[in-house]
Amino acid sequence: MTTLRVLIIEDDPRIAELHCRFVEKVTGFEVVGMALNIAEAREMAELLSPDLLLLDLYLPDGHGMDLLHELRGQGQQVDVVLITAAKEVSAIQQSLQAGAFDYLVKPVMFKRFEEALYNFQRYRGQLYGATKLNQSEIDQLRHGHVSSANVDNSGVPKGIDLLTLGKVQHVFHDHDSQANEGLSAEQVGASIGASRSTARRYLEYLITTGELRADVVYGSVGRPERRYFSPHSEG
Repeated sequence: MTTLRVLIIEDDPRIAELHCRFVEKVTGFEVVGMALNIAEAREMAELLSPDLLLLDLYLPDGHGMDLLHELRGQGQQVDVVLITAAKEVSAIQQSLQAGAFDYLVKPVMFKRFEEALYNFQRYRGQLYGATKLNQSEIDQLRHGHVSSANVDNSGVPKGIDLLTLGKVQHVFHDHDSQANEGLSAEQVGASIGASRSTARRYLEYLITTGELRADVVYGSVGRPERRYFSPHSEG
């Protein structure tokens, strides 16, 4: 399982330690550093190449937005989840416009914290290796759900057959012993007698409902593969 690297930027050591413990509870993430100010954060971001910053807005030597703009200007491939006490609409708007992946208000409850990280994990997994996305997949990336315009009277998106959906769900129920390894779209497709692309469409839908999660794993020759897990498996 690919581990996503997290850099915590928070001037209160107690809060930084709390967020560190939160990260350690979420499968697929590790803390690679904790910075107490922008100067430390700038150096650590360059040296450690984190995948995700957990960033406070108000720091002793400046504003978190300054660091965000600086990293974006340098073209660093890192995403940002803001964790701050700021509730002003202007701060929220500026942060999201600058490209923050999520915005959490202190004090953060673990459930919401975990949700933000798993959403980020799904986002990175879906983008990895993809060259094109359809509208439904874009909607999932942007909003974490399927647009209501594409949902029929059964409550599932158009193109999702309930019978086939049930077959996919049963595949995971019948593979509990392999929960830690996950399943690929090809494996699921073979199990239900469908193509890999068809299986992937149903698997990605189940991610939006929270029944599954996905991650990129590497085989013995280093080739990345997107695999699907039940939400609480340790894959």
